[in-house]
Amino acid sequence: MTDQLDSGYDVVVIGGGAAGLSGALTLARARRSVVVIDAGAPRNAPAEGVHGLLAREGIRPAELLERGRAEVRGYGGRVVTGEVEAVTRADGGFTVALGDGRTARARRLLVATGLVDELPDVPGLRERWGRDVLHCPYCHGWEVRDRAIGVLAGGPLSVHQALLFRQLSADVTYFRHTSALSDEQAEQLAAREIRVVDGEIASLEVVGDRLVGVRLGDGTVVDRDALAVSSRMVARAGFLAALGLTAADHPAGVGEHVPADPTGRTDVPGVWVAGNVTDPAAQVGAAAAAGVVAAAQINADLVAEETRRAVATRRDPFSARSEAALCEQVVGDRRHGL
Repeated sequence: MTDQLDSGYDVVVIGGGAAGLSGALTLARARRSVVVIDAGAPRNAPAEGVHGLLAREGIRPAELLERGRAEVRGYGGRVVTGEVEAVTRADGGFTVALGDGRTARARRLLVATGLVDELPDVPGLRERWGRDVLHCPYCHGWEVRDRAIGVLAGGPLSVHQALLFRQLSADVTYFRHTSALSDEQAEQLAAREIRVVDGEIASLEVVGDRLVGVRLGDGTVVDRDALAVSSRMVARAGFLAALGLTAADHPAGVGEHVPADPTGRTDVPGVWVAGNVTDPAAQVGAAAAAGVVAAAQINADLVAEETRRAVATRRDPFSARSEAALCEQVVGDRRHGL
């Protein structure tokens, strides 16, 4: 990756995961000048492999991103290391400011910064995250099939999570921790022969860099090979505040996300979102697909704007061109080597 950053682009993509890189690839293939600004902190970095991704099953997360960056560059796109600090309106577009003082102008934005998993305050949990402390049965379930699985209650979907993991193993234990169970939920767990354990979890038992059990506050240790946890998922979107775009509570109660329509278009004109920043449940394949959809919409939006200006110029060839139109021409000339 290079730190070189030009002054202006058709599109600045913030976030270089599956959604951001897929969006950038689509835009670059549409002959748009595009740069991806990536802070280098992918959510799935601790995982051994990416699962459920057709033709790339089990690929290491780092390798997937490395291939994606190379593909974007292969079509003339740019990938830059950096962390975006703020985004502001400027001359019909946006100014993207990085933490180190660099800036870039953009006609449109694609935000694909993902989310942060906030975990319960249990000693040892964070260190095992993405290894034998899991969250998604579709991402990690096959790897712990038929083993002793625990589910740590902590969110509105914890019981649902336990029922999903029961599909993968007959030995599932539900740790209530500090949460309550309704009569209906208790009946569901009992019907699926999922054991319920009361009492707060004090820590995890790890031997030889492997989870072997869960220790309760009274000292009791319940043997487990894996522990599923529902994290509180919070969108990485604080830098959008100056645009009036902030994260909102997710309807499912799992955390915060940036609301958008099915194409990724937000309430702020010119700003699209894709991936986990707007859809916390999206796996890698879904995030990548959302990036493509958003990129296509961005390109169509730019084409519509350029067509309106071309029509206006054709009707009045002597009309003054706005600064925004001039900037557009400069960006386009740079992209096509003129």
